[in-house]
Amino acid sequence: MFRMLVINPGSTSTKIAVFDDLNPVFVETLRHSSEELAPYNTIFEQYEFRKNVILSALKEKNVPIESLNAVVGRGGLLKPIEGGTYNVNEKMIEDLKIGVQGQHASNLGGVIAYEIAKSVNIPAFIVDPVVVDEMDEIARISGMPEIQRKSIFHALNQKAVAKRYAKEHEKKYEELNLIVAHLGGGISVGAHRKGRVVDVNNALDGEGPFSPERTGSLPVGDLVKLCFSGKYTLDEIKKKITGKGGLMAYFGTNDARDVEKMMNEGNKEAELVYKAMAYQVAKEIGMCATVLKGEVDAIILTGGLAYGKTFVEWIKERISFIAPVVVYPGEDEMLALAEGGLRVLRGEEIAKEYK
Repeated sequence: MFRMLVINPGSTSTKIAVFDDLNPVFVETLRHSSEELAPYNTIFEQYEFRKNVILSALKEKNVPIESLNAVVGRGGLLKPIEGGTYNVNEKMIEDLKIGVQGQHASNLGGVIAYEIAKSVNIPAFIVDPVVVDEMDEIARISGMPEIQRKSIFHALNQKAVAKRYAKEHEKKYEELNLIVAHLGGGISVGAHRKGRVVDVNNALDGEGPFSPERTGSLPVGDLVKLCFSGKYTLDEIKKKITGKGGLMAYFGTNDARDVEKMMNEGNKEAELVYKAMAYQVAKEIGMCATVLKGEVDAIILTGGLAYGKTFVEWIKERISFIAPVVVYPGEDEMLALAEGGLRVLRGEEIAKEYK
């Protein structure tokens, strides 16, 4: 049996868990008040504070760090890398500190994991960060030489449910062609060809279907006019696209349950917009089917929105002709991180090196 500490930092909290193999010993969310975080000017400056909070929590739970076999952290905004479990090394620490693709709390995951693991001479890993990039070269072409399409998506959950599906069907992930749609605050739809996500929408910047918080791809000419209308700053436009777009823009809420309630109470606009979101997801799945040349073993719907039966049915009625549709609602990032670490500890997978 292998014991792992899993660390998943968010903007105002740090989720931690200890697993014996894949059995959770405990899972806890350590919340950080604005007063506690106020002294720190950058995310990396929070590192020592958050590490000490984690160590205190382990002590309270009577889990000595000497009992651990590995520490697994959430991967941050690193350089584009292929999917898998990675050893946390000095080069990775350096890039997480400076934030090569931006500053985000998840950057702390690998750093804290590394420091705790180093103190007891055990390995530290990260698993499938959002910057996983396995796109075919043809998928990067945008139509404007100055702009290249990027792969930034819910890699951890997409890869985890794809591997779960493969295991349940006694196949290897690398043997299957799958389309995985992560349906959450942001929506990403990936074409998984034989273990690689060869095309996916950039969910961070709002590409693809609109979602509870993002506009999705927009009519370009109208967006350009809006940008130069003089009504909005660059930051305001960015927030309209990511954070205040989608359901938030139409109804002032990013909770799909609120929109469903409005729809069930007879609000026709709520029904139309909610159905349009499902319509756009189905279209994106259809595009991924063309990427895979129609050779699709299964379509997987996952994420928080996959709990919505009506929403899922609207998608399924448009895509079920392509391939069998499987629903894994929600996302369990802590378990997915533990699974990635355990595959390496058991020798089922070799940890990759970040360069």
